[in-house]
Amino acid sequence: MISRMIGRKKKFLRIAAALLALLVLFAAALFFFPQPFLCVDSGPVKADVIIVLGGGGAHERPVRAAELFNQHAASRIIVSGAGDDEINRRALIRYGVPASAIEIEGLSRTTRQNAMYSVKMLRAEHVHSAIIVTSWYHSRRAFHTFDHFGKGIKFYSCPSHFWYDRGTWSHEFTRQVYLEFIKIPGYWVAYGVCPF
Repeated sequence: MISRMIGRKKKFLRIAAALLALLVLFAAALFFFPQPFLCVDSGPVKADVIIVLGGGGAHERPVRAAELFNQHAASRIIVSGAGDDEINRRALIRYGVPASAIEIEGLSRTTRQNAMYSVKMLRAEHVHSAIIVTSWYHSRRAFHTFDHFGKGIKFYSCPSHFWYDRGTWSHEFTRQVYLEFIKIPGYWVAYGVCPF
């Protein structure tokens, strides 16, 4: 009886050690290779509208949105995000997007609000599909947030891929990347936004 209990305890400890080792390996993989998990890229797509989110750095998001617009991925762009809206609008114009093709959603201050306020605009305009443009590290949370709040609208993700070379990562950029590993489960718990 005692030897059976000891045997079970040893088996349990081996299983627990194996699970812990797997967890450590998974955490290390996320730390050293965050892009495969954080980045959602739909590839070459076409939609009714492009939605470029505020934030990022070095105009990477409006550059990517203008690139998609100039490739005829969509015929107009919604700029979403209070504070960055006018900066991104001016950048889009500088990169070749006509002012008449740009709409502003300038109330949102979070990814959730980006989705809620933009989806309201899309529904009012009877839009059926949209391309989300944001930074690669933000694309999983942004894509699934829009998909969660915009049922019935087809969303695609075409993020910018600037700054993936780790040698160029600043302290602030590194912080933004790894904060996503907290924000993604936070959105799942708080708003029901499943990241898968």
